[in-house]
Amino acid sequence: MSKQILCLPGDGIGPEIMAEALKVLDAAKLRFGLDIEVSHGLVGGAAIDQYGVPLSDETLTLARNSDGILFGAVGGPKWDDQPMANRPEKGLLQLRSALDLFANLRPAMLFPQLADASSLKPELVAGLDILIVRELTGGIYFGDPRGVRTLENGEREGYNTYVYRESEIRRIAKVAFEAARKRGRRLCSVDKSNVLEVTGLWREVVIAESASYHDVELSHMYVDNAAMQLVRAPKQFDVMVTGNMFGDILSDCAAMLTGSIGMLPSASLNEKNQGMYEPVHGSAPDIAGQNKANPLAQILSLAMLLRYSLADGSSLADGSALADGSASGENIAAEAIEKAVSDVLDKGYRTRDIASDGCQVVGTAEMGDAVVDCLLNA
Repeated sequence: MSKQILCLPGDGIGPEIMAEALKVLDAAKLRFGLDIEVSHGLVGGAAIDQYGVPLSDETLTLARNSDGILFGAVGGPKWDDQPMANRPEKGLLQLRSALDLFANLRPAMLFPQLADASSLKPELVAGLDILIVRELTGGIYFGDPRGVRTLENGEREGYNTYVYRESEIRRIAKVAFEAARKRGRRLCSVDKSNVLEVTGLWREVVIAESASYHDVELSHMYVDNAAMQLVRAPKQFDVMVTGNMFGDILSDCAAMLTGSIGMLPSASLNEKNQGMYEPVHGSAPDIAGQNKANPLAQILSLAMLLRYSLADGSSLADGSALADGSASGENIAAEAIEKAVSDVLDKGYRTRDIASDGCQVVGTAEMGDAVVDCLLNA
């Protein structure tokens, strides 16, 4: 039976980078004989223009019936006058909530060819390989009550609720421990338990869950210190686990350590391994339609989709092999795509965001073509 991918390009540079990822998918299907069907839908501003809402019922049905979703980016100034409940970003949040995509895996890995592109000294980031596990469907982004109210004196007050249940903390902690077990066996849990009761509970539950993972070294860090340490000595971290808001901030900080936010993919998964895969950058409307966007994060997101949601025998925290230790066709294709990206960088091709002296600056489409060429001619 064919495996199903739903393609949601979104807004801004989303359609451009998605086109390159689909080129790479077609090449992977050809080389490895993968049986994958792709459907298409609208989300974000594009959906508002077509349907009046950022996520239509039809698109949500397609998402529910897919094995994995390849997502571009949403948002732009065109829709800034939309009410908060109908902003393009709400389509993304609705997908996460409806599919219970609670586990966000955001790798921050520095390709050695881009060590000079980081804003930090090369010796601080050379060999960088961090995985941030972010809880994605709870916390202050989803908590109720929320809103803006008018006080008795006529002043307006905005309010949000930061809330986590034990079960929500426990399941994301398990994902993080399992991921750490397959990496360097070190997990740092990030909270603000000296100030926020909800993160005090977070720390208690993570400590309790650690009893099942004696082979993983658990540490704790306040979020303000974690932000500082990511810049001071990032290689001290292996896997980090944290809540929705803190993870949003820290993962973007970690992304820039690698030289460009345009290089990093992400996965958002539920307990059935159904997932949504997207680059961590935004819609970049200022360069949309100009053939300047870096498609590599979108292409690497495709590799993650193949590994975590389409590969036979994949698991939520790893997805690397079948039960007997062999690799599936999708896993082999994922590794080949990642190698093709590295090979392209070896050849000196760069989009503008990662350009340096002596490289060959290429556009979005040309970068995608170069990855396809390396994939098919490896």
